[in-house]
Amino acid sequence: MAATEKPEEKVPSEEQEQPVSETEELAASVEDAAEPMGEAASDEGMAEADEDEDSAWFVIHCYSGYENKVRHNLEQRIESMGMKDEIFDVVIPTQEEIEVRDGKRRSIERHVFPGYVLVNMRMSEESWYVVRNTPGVTGFVGMGNDPIPLRPEEVSQILKRMEAEAPTIMVTYKPGEKVRIVDGPFNDFHGTVDEIDMDRSKVRVMVNFFGRSTPIELDFLQVEKV
Repeated sequence: MAATEKPEEKVPSEEQEQPVSETEELAASVEDAAEPMGEAASDEGMAEADEDEDSAWFVIHCYSGYENKVRHNLEQRIESMGMKDEIFDVVIPTQEEIEVRDGKRRSIERHVFPGYVLVNMRMSEESWYVVRNTPGVTGFVGMGNDPIPLRPEEVSQILKRMEAEAPTIMVTYKPGEKVRIVDGPFNDFHGTVDEIDMDRSKVRVMVNFFGRSTPIELDFLQVEKV
């Protein structure tokens, strides 16, 4: 991007201000969040996004909880300011999860990186200005005012995680906590979590059965926190 003088930026209050120079921290989070998906996940999303060889994926920081509003605001600005040839896509990394509450399963969409939004764009003075001055955006992730694009492998990891066919199961309990069994022959029994096996999606619960503490192995979705 040309080293010309940037427009004066509005600085949010100390209470709301978020750091914008955590590129290495975000990259580490990407690697931690990525899970092996085999060949099932396609790179179709990347192919569609890479419609310009000069474009790249950049990360913008926003107030946590305002990711959807920021995406909406930015998409409106892209449309009204005729920037479709400069800013190609706006993505909020999410992953589907299943949780059990009140004995019922429900699917929720969790933000993988709260407070961050990905933008595929051709970086220029004009596109920088449009994105940076979108309501809710506190800045680009980078060093100072110099946005640093994500590496292709980082983008691929994020997209593969989003394209995972099987939703992850949200575990709201931990060893030592009281839980209630909500499915199976021990339905409505109470017990204490003894061990959680994330690889097998199994939990071992100690239940007082016939006057003695008995271990019972259950699926994650068969148990809920009391």
